[in-house]
Amino acid sequence: MPTQRKSTVLAVTAVAVLSLGLTACGGDDGGTRDEGAADTSSSAPSSSSSSSSSSSSSASASTATTGGSASGGSASAGPASASSGSASGGTAKNAASSGSKAPASCTYKDVKITAAKVDETPTEHIVLTATNTSGRVCRLDGHPLIAFGEIQTAKDVPAVAKSKPAAPVVLQPGAPAYANVRIALGGAHEDNKVVTSFNVNLFTGSAPTEGSIVVKAPAGGLAVDEAAARTGYWTPELRNGADEF
Repeated sequence: MPTQRKSTVLAVTAVAVLSLGLTACGGDDGGTRDEGAADTSSSAPSSSSSSSSSSSSSASASTATTGGSASGGSASAGPASASSGSASGGTAKNAASSGSKAPASCTYKDVKITAAKVDETPTEHIVLTATNTSGRVCRLDGHPLIAFGEIQTAKDVPAVAKSKPAAPVVLQPGAPAYANVRIALGGAHEDNKVVTSFNVNLFTGSAPTEGSIVVKAPAGGLAVDEAAARTGYWTPELRNGADEF
């Protein structure tokens, strides 16, 4: 009897152990599922982190790209501005080379002046021709400053304003300029004086330059009425109307 009872106790114990084992297995399954859920939960943040990282990377790439474009734009704008500056500089150089800086004024050493009678009777006008003999470009300002007689005492011949050109005359080497000069109002007059030569001064701007050019009168001399005498401005060519007075 004690042996049978002992066997019964052992059998009951075995069944209990088996039940506990099954329960434990069931718990393992549930635990595995729970653990799986936990893994999913923990992988979600991981995935979210990856997405965040990916988004951040994309954002960074986008920012980098945008920054690159902006930087590139700025860089492009820089050369464009520099190009504009260069163009302006170029424009500034072209203006200078196109004659914005005028050459120096002609002096009495730079030109030769001759006088010729106009074809009329009696002679009332002569034409002065100034030729650049200097071998360089020079500017012929204003009008000839003429003195019929001794330069210290002779009356300066006034200029006719309507004959003034729009810009100073620039003479290339060997090139001429002209000035029409009225010497009398026709016919013999007691105030007329005969001159065989006369003096011409040039201008630098509005001021007469030093040095007088002695001009020889045409053959037979000139009968000059100083009160009636007038001179035109230097011009590249004689113009009808403006140079007739």
